[in-house]
Amino acid sequence: MTRRPPDSAHVIEAFLDMMSAERGASANTLAAYRRDLVDFAASHDIAKAGRDAVRKFLEGLSASGMAASTQSRKLSTLRQFYGFLYAEGWRTDDPTQTLEAPRKGRPLPRILSTTDLEAMLGQAAQDETPEGLRLRAMLELLYGGGLRVSELAGLKLTAVRTRESFIRITGKGGKERLAPLSPPARAALDAYLAVRGKFLKGGQKRELSNPWLFASRSAEGYLTRRRIHQLLKALAVDCGIDPAKVSPHVLRHAFATHLVEGGADLRSVQTLLGHADIATTQIYTHVARDHLSRVVAASHPLSRPKPRR
Repeated sequence: MTRRPPDSAHVIEAFLDMMSAERGASANTLAAYRRDLVDFAASHDIAKAGRDAVRKFLEGLSASGMAASTQSRKLSTLRQFYGFLYAEGWRTDDPTQTLEAPRKGRPLPRILSTTDLEAMLGQAAQDETPEGLRLRAMLELLYGGGLRVSELAGLKLTAVRTRESFIRITGKGGKERLAPLSPPARAALDAYLAVRGKFLKGGQKRELSNPWLFASRSAEGYLTRRRIHQLLKALAVDCGIDPAKVSPHVLRHAFATHLVEGGADLRSVQTLLGHADIATTQIYTHVARDHLSRVVAASHPLSRPKPRR
C-alpha cells in the first residue's frame, strides 16, 4: 500500500537525512543534492511529478546551454531521490526510470607542465614571510600528495604532528587514505608550523586552541576553499602563468598525470587519489599517451620534417 507522501520540503529533508546517515554523503554532496532538488521543486510538486515533468525539466536545462555533465548530475540526484520515495512506499513508480542521461564526451583533465609547477614552487620558496611559507606548504600537499582542495582545507593539525612519511586523509564519503609526504613537503610543513600562530587571533598563545592545520582568523577558523583558489591564482600571476590554468584540482591532476608518465601503475595511482573506481583513474593514461605522442613528434628522427633538396 502506498503511503501519502509529505510535502516537498519534508521529503527533501527525509532524503538528505537518509543520504547522510546511511550512505555517509559529505556536506558538499548534500548541499549539491539540496540545490538540485530545490531547483526542480521550484516549478513542480516534486513528490508527485511524473515522467513528462522530469523530461521537460531536463529539456529546459539543455535549452539553457547547461553542460551535459551538470545535467547528468541533476538527473542522478532525481534518480536517487525517486528511488528513495519508492523504497519508502511514498510512490509506486520511478518517473526517472526510462529517462536517458545526456551524452557527454569526457574531457581530458587540464594539467600544468613541470616547468610551470617548478616556477610556482620556486616563487613560493623565495617568499620567507608567514604567508609565503604557508603557500609553499599548501603547494607541496596539493601537488606532492594529490589532495583535493576540500581535503586540504579540512586537514587537522594532528594529521601532520607525526614524523611519518605519509598523512591520513579523510576523503569523499568519509573514506580514509594515506597521502605521501615527501622530504620537501615535510620541510615546508615544518617551516609553516613555526609561524602558524601568526594566523590566529591571539597569536602563538592560541596556537593549540585551533584544530585546523591551515588556521585562519576567519569565522570558519580555517582557510576556505575559495581563499585557497585565490592564493593559487595570485601566485600564478606572479609567475607569469595564465591564472585560468591554475586551480587546486589542476594540481591534483598534475600529481596523477606525472606519476603515470613516470611509470607508476594505475592501481597505485587509484589508491593515492582515493578513487573508488579505477575507470576514473584511467583517464590519466590518455593524458600520458598524448604527452608521449608529443615527445615522439618532437624528438624522433622519423617525425622531423625532411629538408628539401
